[in-house]
Amino acid sequence: MTEPNKLTPQGVPDHQPAAGGIAARARAAATPQYLAGLNPEQREAVETLDGPVLVLAGAGTGKTRVLTCRIAHILSMGRARPGEILSVTFTNKAAREMKLRLGQMLGQAVEGMPWLGTFHSIGGRILRSHAELVQLKSNFTVLDVDDQVRLLKQLLQADNIDDKRWPARMLAGLIDGWKNRGLTPSQVPPGEAAVFGNGRGGKLYALYQERLKILNAADFGDLLLENIRLFREHPDVLRQYQNRFKFILVDEYQDTNVAQYLWLRLLSQAPSKPGAPLSSVIPGAVDAPVMPGRADSSVIPGHREAKTSAASATTTSRSMAGAVPRSTTSCASTTTFPAPRSFGWSATTAPPATSLPQRPT
Repeated sequence: MTEPNKLTPQGVPDHQPAAGGIAARARAAATPQYLAGLNPEQREAVETLDGPVLVLAGAGTGKTRVLTCRIAHILSMGRARPGEILSVTFTNKAAREMKLRLGQMLGQAVEGMPWLGTFHSIGGRILRSHAELVQLKSNFTVLDVDDQVRLLKQLLQADNIDDKRWPARMLAGLIDGWKNRGLTPSQVPPGEAAVFGNGRGGKLYALYQERLKILNAADFGDLLLENIRLFREHPDVLRQYQNRFKFILVDEYQDTNVAQYLWLRLLSQAPSKPGAPLSSVIPGAVDAPVMPGRADSSVIPGHREAKTSAASATTTSRSMAGAVPRSTTSCASTTTFPAPRSFGWSATTAPPATSLPQRPT
Protein backbone atom coordinates (compact mmCIF):
# COMPACT_ATOMS: atom_id res chain seq x y z
CA MET A 1 0.00 0.00 0.00
CA THR A 2 1.38 3.39 -0.94
CA GLU A 3 2.08 5.80 1.89
CA PRO A 4 -0.25 8.82 1.84
CA ASN A 5 2.59 11.35 1.58
CA LYS A 6 3.90 9.57 -1.51
CA LEU A 7 0.66 9.68 -3.41
CA THR A 8 0.79 11.82 -6.56
CA PRO A 9 -2.36 13.91 -6.93
CA GLN A 10 -3.76 13.92 -10.45
CA GLY A 11 -6.17 16.42 -11.83
CA VAL A 12 -6.40 18.34 -8.58
CA PRO A 13 -7.15 22.00 -9.46
CA ASP A 14 -5.22 24.83 -7.84
CA HIS A 15 -7.67 26.08 -5.25
CA GLN A 16 -8.48 29.79 -5.37
CA PRO A 17 -10.51 30.98 -2.40
CA ALA A 18 -13.81 32.69 -3.13
CA ALA A 19 -13.70 36.46 -2.97
CA GLY A 20 -14.78 37.72 0.44
CA GLY A 21 -14.72 34.24 1.98
CA ILE A 22 -12.93 33.16 5.14
CA ALA A 23 -10.00 31.67 3.19
CA ALA A 24 -9.60 34.84 1.12
CA ARG A 25 -9.64 37.04 4.23
CA ALA A 26 -7.11 34.80 5.96
CA ARG A 27 -4.80 34.91 2.95
CA ALA A 28 -5.09 38.71 2.75
CA ALA A 29 -4.30 39.03 6.45
CA ALA A 30 -1.14 36.99 5.96
CA THR A 31 0.07 39.28 3.15
CA PRO A 32 2.52 41.97 4.30
CA GLN A 33 1.03 45.46 4.11
CA TYR A 34 3.76 46.70 1.78
CA LEU A 35 2.62 44.21 -0.88
CA ALA A 36 -0.95 45.46 -0.83
CA GLY A 37 -1.99 47.28 -4.00
CA LEU A 38 0.81 45.94 -6.20
CA ASN A 39 -0.23 44.44 -9.51
CA PRO A 40 1.01 40.89 -10.32
CA GLU A 41 4.08 42.04 -12.27
CA GLN A 42 5.09 44.52 -9.57
CA ARG A 43 4.64 41.96 -6.83
CA GLU A 44 6.71 39.39 -8.72
CA ALA A 45 9.49 41.97 -9.15
CA VAL A 46 9.38 42.68 -5.40
CA GLU A 47 9.42 39.03 -4.37
CA THR A 48 12.11 37.85 -6.83
CA LEU A 49 15.20 38.01 -4.64
CA ASP A 50 17.58 35.64 -6.44
CA GLY A 51 19.55 36.99 -9.37
CA PRO A 52 19.31 40.31 -11.21
CA VAL A 53 15.98 41.98 -11.91
CA LEU A 54 15.22 44.65 -14.48
CA VAL A 55 12.07 46.77 -14.19
CA LEU A 56 10.95 48.56 -17.37
CA ALA A 57 7.83 50.71 -17.26
CA GLY A 58 6.58 54.17 -18.12
CA ALA A 59 6.90 57.30 -16.01
CA GLY A 60 4.62 57.47 -12.99
CA THR A 61 3.69 53.78 -13.01
CA GLY A 62 5.26 52.82 -9.69
CA LYS A 63 8.86 51.77 -10.39
CA THR A 64 10.31 53.58 -7.40
CA ARG A 65 7.54 52.16 -5.23
CA VAL A 66 8.53 48.67 -6.40
CA LEU A 67 12.15 49.37 -5.53
CA THR A 68 11.16 50.60 -2.07
CA CYS A 69 8.86 47.63 -1.48
CA ARG A 70 11.67 45.33 -2.52
CA ILE A 71 13.95 46.78 0.15
CA ALA A 72 11.19 46.27 2.71
CA HIS A 73 10.74 42.68 1.51
CA ILE A 74 14.48 41.95 1.70
CA LEU A 75 14.58 43.23 5.28
CA SER A 76 11.36 41.48 6.30
CA MET A 77 12.56 38.16 4.89
CA GLY A 78 15.89 38.47 6.67
CA ARG A 79 17.86 38.20 3.44
CA ALA A 80 20.10 41.11 4.40
CA ARG A 81 20.70 43.59 7.17
CA PRO A 82 20.16 47.31 6.48
CA GLY A 83 23.89 47.91 6.16
CA GLU A 84 24.19 45.20 3.51
CA ILE A 85 21.89 46.92 0.99
CA LEU A 86 23.20 49.53 -1.44
CA SER A 87 20.34 51.62 -2.83
CA VAL A 88 21.27 54.45 -5.19
CA THR A 89 19.17 57.40 -6.33
CA PHE A 90 19.89 60.52 -8.37
CA THR A 91 18.72 63.16 -5.89
CA ASN A 92 18.84 63.69 -2.13
CA LYS A 93 15.11 64.36 -2.18
CA ALA A 94 14.43 60.95 -3.74
CA ALA A 95 16.65 59.29 -1.11
CA ARG A 96 14.80 61.04 1.73
CA GLU A 97 11.42 60.03 0.33
CA MET A 98 12.53 56.42 -0.02
CA LYS A 99 13.56 56.39 3.64
CA LEU A 100 10.20 57.89 4.58
CA ARG A 101 8.32 55.26 2.57
CA LEU A 102 10.36 52.48 4.16
CA GLY A 103 9.62 53.86 7.61
CA GLN A 104 5.90 53.81 6.85
CA MET A 105 6.04 50.32 5.40
CA LEU A 106 8.04 48.79 8.24
CA GLY A 107 6.55 50.89 11.02
CA GLN A 108 9.84 52.39 12.09
CA ALA A 109 12.38 55.00 11.09
CA VAL A 110 14.99 53.68 8.68
CA GLU A 111 18.11 55.02 10.33
CA GLY A 112 20.08 51.81 9.87
CA MET A 113 20.47 52.14 6.10
CA PRO A 114 23.73 54.05 5.69
CA TRP A 115 24.06 53.08 2.04
CA LEU A 116 20.78 54.55 0.77
CA GLY A 117 21.58 57.81 -1.01
CA THR A 118 22.79 59.46 -4.19
CA PHE A 119 25.70 58.24 -6.27
CA HIS A 120 27.85 61.13 -5.10
CA SER A 121 26.93 61.05 -1.41
CA ILE A 122 27.76 57.35 -1.19
CA GLY A 123 30.86 57.81 -3.34
CA GLY A 124 31.99 60.63 -1.06
CA ARG A 125 31.52 58.47 2.01
CA ILE A 126 33.63 55.69 0.54
CA LEU A 127 36.27 58.21 -0.53
CA ARG A 128 36.59 59.72 2.95
CA SER A 129 37.14 56.25 4.41
CA HIS A 130 40.08 55.60 2.05
CA ALA A 131 41.21 59.15 1.23
CA GLU A 132 44.92 58.49 1.79
CA LEU A 133 44.91 55.90 -0.99
CA VAL A 134 44.01 58.61 -3.53
CA GLN A 135 46.39 61.27 -2.13
CA LEU A 136 43.76 63.08 -0.05
CA LYS A 137 42.97 63.44 3.64
CA SER A 138 39.67 62.34 5.13
CA ASN A 139 38.62 65.95 5.78
CA PHE A 140 38.99 67.01 2.14
CA THR A 141 36.82 69.84 0.85
CA VAL A 142 34.32 69.39 -1.99
CA LEU A 143 34.48 72.43 -4.26
CA ASP A 144 31.35 73.95 -5.72
CA VAL A 145 31.25 75.23 -9.30
CA ASP A 146 32.26 78.79 -8.38
CA ASP A 147 35.32 77.59 -6.45
CA GLN A 148 36.19 75.30 -9.34
CA VAL A 149 36.02 78.20 -11.83
CA ARG A 150 38.16 80.44 -9.60
CA LEU A 151 40.84 77.76 -9.37
CA LEU A 152 40.81 77.24 -13.13
CA LYS A 153 41.16 80.98 -13.70
CA GLN A 154 44.35 80.92 -11.64
CA LEU A 155 45.72 78.10 -13.79
CA LEU A 156 44.80 79.95 -17.00
CA GLN A 157 46.57 83.09 -15.81
CA ALA A 158 49.65 81.11 -14.79
CA ASP A 159 49.76 79.58 -18.30
CA ASN A 160 49.21 82.94 -20.03
CA ILE A 161 45.91 81.89 -21.57
CA ASP A 162 43.38 84.62 -22.37
CA ASP A 163 40.39 84.00 -20.07
CA LYS A 164 38.10 85.98 -22.39
CA ARG A 165 38.90 83.84 -25.40
CA TRP A 166 39.09 80.64 -23.37
CA PRO A 167 36.69 81.07 -20.40
CA ALA A 168 37.41 79.10 -17.25
CA ARG A 169 33.76 78.10 -17.08
CA MET A 170 34.08 76.47 -20.50
CA LEU A 171 37.07 74.45 -19.27
CA ALA A 172 35.12 73.50 -16.14
CA GLY A 173 32.36 72.11 -18.35
CA LEU A 174 34.85 70.10 -20.41
CA ILE A 175 36.48 68.64 -17.30
CA ASP A 176 33.10 67.76 -15.84
CA GLY A 177 32.19 65.97 -19.07
CA TRP A 178 35.44 64.02 -19.04
CA LYS A 179 34.92 62.99 -15.44
CA ASN A 180 31.32 61.92 -16.17
CA ARG A 181 32.83 59.57 -18.75
CA GLY A 182 35.33 58.21 -16.22
CA LEU A 183 38.34 59.77 -17.99
CA THR A 184 41.46 60.77 -16.05
CA PRO A 185 43.77 63.40 -17.65
CA SER A 186 45.91 60.72 -19.32
CA GLN A 187 42.81 59.09 -20.84
CA VAL A 188 41.34 62.15 -22.57
CA PRO A 189 41.52 61.66 -26.37
CA PRO A 190 44.03 64.08 -27.92
CA GLY A 191 41.41 65.46 -30.26
CA GLU A 192 39.17 66.45 -27.35
CA ALA A 193 42.04 67.89 -25.34
CA ALA A 194 42.90 70.13 -28.30
CA VAL A 195 39.57 71.94 -28.37
CA PHE A 196 40.57 74.25 -25.52
CA GLY A 197 43.50 76.65 -25.13
CA ASN A 198 45.16 75.83 -28.43
CA GLY A 199 45.61 72.18 -27.54
CA ARG A 200 46.36 72.66 -23.84
CA GLY A 201 43.05 71.35 -22.45
CA GLY A 202 44.52 68.00 -21.38
CA LYS A 203 47.51 69.67 -19.73
CA LEU A 204 45.25 72.07 -17.83
CA TYR A 205 43.09 69.16 -16.67
CA ALA A 206 46.20 67.44 -15.28
CA LEU A 207 47.38 70.65 -13.56
CA TYR A 208 43.92 71.14 -12.09
CA GLN A 209 43.91 67.65 -10.60
CA GLU A 210 47.37 68.21 -9.14
CA ARG A 211 46.28 71.50 -7.57
CA LEU A 212 43.21 69.82 -6.03
CA LYS A 213 45.47 67.31 -4.29
CA ILE A 214 47.68 70.12 -2.93
CA LEU A 215 44.58 71.89 -1.58
CA ASN A 216 43.16 68.64 -0.15
CA ALA A 217 40.06 69.20 -2.26
CA ALA A 218 37.87 67.39 -4.77
CA ASP A 219 35.14 68.53 -7.09
CA PHE A 220 31.78 66.87 -7.63
CA GLY A 221 33.04 64.65 -10.45
CA ASP A 222 35.93 63.37 -8.33
CA LEU A 223 33.53 61.75 -5.87
CA LEU A 224 32.99 58.99 -8.43
CA LEU A 225 36.13 59.26 -10.58
CA GLU A 226 38.41 58.84 -7.56
CA ASN A 227 36.19 55.96 -6.37
CA ILE A 228 36.76 54.20 -9.68
CA ARG A 229 40.50 54.77 -9.44
CA LEU A 230 40.48 53.57 -5.83
CA PHE A 231 38.70 50.34 -6.74
CA ARG A 232 40.92 49.65 -9.75
CA GLU A 233 44.20 50.35 -7.99
CA HIS A 234 43.27 48.68 -4.70
CA PRO A 235 41.32 45.46 -5.37
CA ASP A 236 41.28 44.65 -1.65
CA VAL A 237 39.19 47.76 -1.00
CA LEU A 238 36.82 46.88 -3.83
CA ARG A 239 36.50 43.33 -2.50
CA GLN A 240 35.55 44.75 0.91
CA TYR A 241 32.52 46.52 -0.56
CA GLN A 242 31.63 43.68 -2.91
CA ASN A 243 31.43 41.38 0.10
CA ARG A 244 29.50 43.95 2.12
CA PHE A 245 26.63 44.53 -0.30
CA LYS A 246 24.28 41.58 -0.73
CA PHE A 247 21.78 43.62 -2.75
CA ILE A 248 22.33 46.60 -5.05
CA LEU A 249 19.29 48.62 -6.13
CA VAL A 250 19.45 51.50 -8.61
CA ASP A 251 16.66 53.97 -9.33
CA GLU A 252 16.42 55.48 -12.84
CA TYR A 253 19.19 53.20 -14.09
CA GLN A 254 18.74 54.34 -17.69
CA ASP A 255 19.98 57.80 -16.70
CA THR A 256 23.39 56.67 -15.48
CA ASN A 257 26.39 58.25 -17.14
CA VAL A 258 29.58 56.32 -17.93
CA ALA A 259 31.28 56.99 -14.59
CA GLN A 260 28.20 55.96 -12.62
CA TYR A 261 27.86 52.80 -14.70
CA LEU A 262 31.53 51.87 -14.22
CA TRP A 263 31.19 52.44 -10.46
CA LEU A 264 28.12 50.20 -10.31
CA ARG A 265 29.72 47.55 -12.47
CA LEU A 266 32.80 47.34 -10.24
CA LEU A 267 30.67 47.01 -7.12
CA SER A 268 28.25 44.49 -8.64
CA GLN A 269 30.88 42.08 -9.89
CA ALA A 270 31.14 38.91 -7.85
CA PRO A 271 34.06 39.08 -5.39
CA SER A 272 37.20 37.33 -6.57
CA LYS A 273 37.13 35.03 -3.56
CA PRO A 274 34.27 32.57 -2.89
CA GLY A 275 31.17 34.23 -1.52
CA ALA A 276 27.45 34.66 -2.00
CA PRO A 277 26.53 36.23 -5.36
CA LEU A 278 25.14 39.71 -5.35
CA SER A 279 21.64 40.57 -6.51
CA SER A 280 20.73 43.71 -8.42
CA VAL A 281 17.48 45.44 -9.22
CA ILE A 282 17.54 48.16 -11.85
CA PRO A 283 14.33 50.14 -12.34
CA GLY A 284 14.12 52.76 -15.05
CA ALA A 285 11.50 54.47 -17.19
CA VAL A 286 11.77 53.31 -20.77
CA ASP A 287 10.22 56.52 -22.07
CA ALA A 288 12.39 58.93 -20.08
CA PRO A 289 14.36 61.30 -22.32
CA VAL A 290 18.15 60.95 -22.44
CA MET A 291 19.44 64.39 -21.51
CA PRO A 292 22.85 65.49 -22.88
CA GLY A 293 25.39 65.77 -20.10
CA ARG A 294 23.36 63.65 -17.68
CA ALA A 295 22.66 60.36 -19.37
CA ASP A 296 24.51 58.45 -22.05
CA SER A 297 22.52 55.65 -23.64
CA SER A 298 25.70 54.31 -25.24
CA VAL A 299 27.06 53.40 -21.80
CA ILE A 300 25.58 49.90 -22.17
CA PRO A 301 25.58 48.04 -25.49
CA GLY A 302 22.02 47.61 -26.72
CA HIS A 303 20.64 50.15 -24.22
CA ARG A 304 18.99 52.33 -26.85
CA GLU A 305 17.52 49.30 -28.64
CA ALA A 306 16.29 47.90 -25.32
CA LYS A 307 14.55 51.16 -24.49
CA THR A 308 12.84 51.22 -27.89
CA SER A 309 11.76 47.58 -27.66
CA ALA A 310 10.52 47.92 -24.10
CA ALA A 311 8.57 51.08 -24.94
CA SER A 312 6.84 49.22 -27.75
CA ALA A 313 6.11 46.25 -25.49
CA THR A 314 4.61 48.53 -22.85
CA THR A 315 2.37 50.20 -25.44
CA THR A 316 1.07 46.92 -26.87
CA SER A 317 0.48 45.31 -23.46
CA ARG A 318 -1.93 47.87 -22.06
CA SER A 319 -4.81 45.42 -22.07
CA MET A 320 -2.90 42.41 -20.74
CA ALA A 321 -0.05 43.84 -18.61
CA GLY A 322 2.28 41.07 -19.73
CA ALA A 323 5.94 40.90 -18.75
CA VAL A 324 8.35 42.74 -21.03
CA PRO A 325 9.84 40.36 -23.63
CA ARG A 326 13.22 38.87 -22.82
CA SER A 327 14.91 40.69 -25.67
CA THR A 328 14.63 43.94 -23.72
CA THR A 329 16.98 42.72 -20.98
CA SER A 330 20.12 43.47 -22.97
CA CYS A 331 20.56 46.84 -21.28
CA ALA A 332 21.75 45.03 -18.14
CA SER A 333 23.44 42.01 -19.68
CA THR A 334 26.92 43.57 -19.77
CA THR A 335 27.50 42.99 -16.05
CA THR A 336 28.97 39.75 -14.76
CA PHE A 337 25.46 38.57 -13.95
CA PRO A 338 23.39 36.46 -16.31
CA ALA A 339 20.70 38.35 -18.20
CA PRO A 340 18.29 39.79 -15.60
CA ARG A 341 14.65 38.87 -15.24
CA SER A 342 12.45 41.62 -16.60
CA PHE A 343 9.11 42.95 -15.41
CA GLY A 344 6.99 45.62 -17.06
CA TRP A 345 3.55 47.16 -16.91
CA SER A 346 1.70 50.04 -18.49
CA ALA A 347 0.06 53.08 -16.94
CA THR A 348 -3.38 51.51 -17.15
CA THR A 349 -2.32 48.51 -15.07
CA ALA A 350 -0.47 50.43 -12.40
CA PRO A 351 -1.96 50.21 -8.90
CA PRO A 352 -4.08 53.10 -7.60
CA ALA A 353 -2.44 55.93 -5.73
CA THR A 354 -1.84 55.39 -2.04
CA SER A 355 -1.23 57.65 0.93
CA LEU A 356 2.52 57.11 0.61
CA PRO A 357 4.44 60.18 -0.63
CA GLN A 358 4.92 60.07 -4.38
CA ARG A 359 8.25 60.80 -6.01
CA PRO A 360 8.03 63.96 -8.16
CA THR A 361 8.41 63.53 -11.90
